Amino acid sequence: MAIIITDECINCGACEPECPNTAIYEGADEWRYSDGTSLEGNVVLPDGKSVNADEVKEPISDEVYYISPDKCTECIGFHEEPQCAAVCPVDCCVPDDSHVETEEVLLGKQKFMHPED
Repeated sequence: MAIIITDECINCGACEPECPNTAIYEGADEWRYSDGTSLEGNVVLPDGKSVNADEVKEPISDEVYYISPDKCTECIGFHEEPQCAAVCPVDCCVPDDSHVETEEVLLGKQKFMHPED
């Protein structure tokens, strides 16, 4: 399951540098699959979706920090717990019920984005 940042976010930015997948972006910032990963060019994601990893994507939120669910692995493969939630001073990094994934799927995403780890 991916993590989502709720609208209680105070835009402190504590979460962004903690994400090992570079899945967290400041509100209104564009994102790419290639940001902070080994992905480049045309790729097929583990869920079967074809994307260009270098293509700029629209911000998911214009108001507060946000997490790209396709890049979020809940820190599986890196840490014991989601680091964004661990450092959030207002506890607004919570499980995203609309993106439920097993630990096996999350680990597969991690290995896909970071095959060298």
